[in-house]
Amino acid sequence: MSDDEQRAGDGASGNFSDDVLGGVGRPETGRRRRRRQRSGRRWRIALVSVLAVVLVIVAGTAVGGLWLRNHLSGNIETIGDPFAAIDSADRAPEQDAEDPATNILVLGSDSRISAGDPNQWEVGAQRTDAIMVVQISGDREDVSVMSIPRDSWVDIPGYGQNKINAAFSYGGPSLTIQTVEQLTGVRIDHFVVADFESFSKITDAIGGVTINLKSDQTLAGTDFNAGAQLLNGEQALAYARERKSLPGGDFDRVNRQQAWMRAMVGAVLNNGILTSPTKLYSFLTTLTETLAVDEDFTIGEMQSLATALRGIHSTDINFMTVPTTGTGTSADGQSIVLLDGDADAPLFEAFQNDAVGDYLEDNPDAIELLPATVN
Repeated sequence: MSDDEQRAGDGASGNFSDDVLGGVGRPETGRRRRRRQRSGRRWRIALVSVLAVVLVIVAGTAVGGLWLRNHLSGNIETIGDPFAAIDSADRAPEQDAEDPATNILVLGSDSRISAGDPNQWEVGAQRTDAIMVVQISGDREDVSVMSIPRDSWVDIPGYGQNKINAAFSYGGPSLTIQTVEQLTGVRIDHFVVADFESFSKITDAIGGVTINLKSDQTLAGTDFNAGAQLLNGEQALAYARERKSLPGGDFDRVNRQQAWMRAMVGAVLNNGILTSPTKLYSFLTTLTETLAVDEDFTIGEMQSLATALRGIHSTDINFMTVPTTGTGTSADGQSIVLLDGDADAPLFEAFQNDAVGDYLEDNPDAIELLPATVN
């Protein structure tokens, strides 16, 4: 085992470090004390801990030369302006703040659409398997990642009640944005889509990811014991795709998707990528070839966000899933996820008001954050 693999393995065993975990657990001392302690443990580079955003912002920070910046910009596919098709009266209200939060809707598909070619989208041709709202606080000191289960039974504007991932099938990025805004009341600023096959390529580009497996399992034809295991892209893809064997079904799959993204942050931090020009160039090239973003989410915008986030600490990042009451069956026989309106409302309000960190601190038992080891 190489030194890099050993360090990654140490981080994914029972003794997780904050930097590898990306803020999985909330420190007992709370958010305000974390800020006072931050000066001693700052990241070398800004990382936002959901793959399609975290790693793109790494790209934005790393781009210094004009040629490299233009090269990477040319790699990223854009999706026109997905906000133009939404009537202003149907948008969630803008945040009334001098320094508002930045909200990014991130979709992960299961190879039903290529992130590198958004023109492949066709009505009814694909749905999304991961839906996340990433909020970067207005003071640029916190990042919150909120997953919405793909089978959540919601109202889709113009189509009535259906699973939330049907919005992408019916109306692409615009209808998905409108649906998420209507559900949460959170105004979306940017849109990113990536397919899981692309995640696999990025995983290989960073030398694999270390994930703490809860049980023995077979991934892409390879047997693994429980505990910290280094997975390549194909194995990590199999890990994140699994659903039927998991006791929590789609709920556990959401956790696995988040765990994969969290592990990628650890790999970028610990595998020498940020200090090796060769590794960094390879990584950034692979990354930018696998994403599609709205036309306003330029490399320049990413770099601006990254610069503002330089002081963020990994414990200022939290993964969570919107509360639900479990599963059920729709009138037409579909298996669906039932959202918990009473528990969701204050969480959505915290996102609307850029107050997620305070909400989690004041209500430590209200939302279950991503644990160190998932099913």
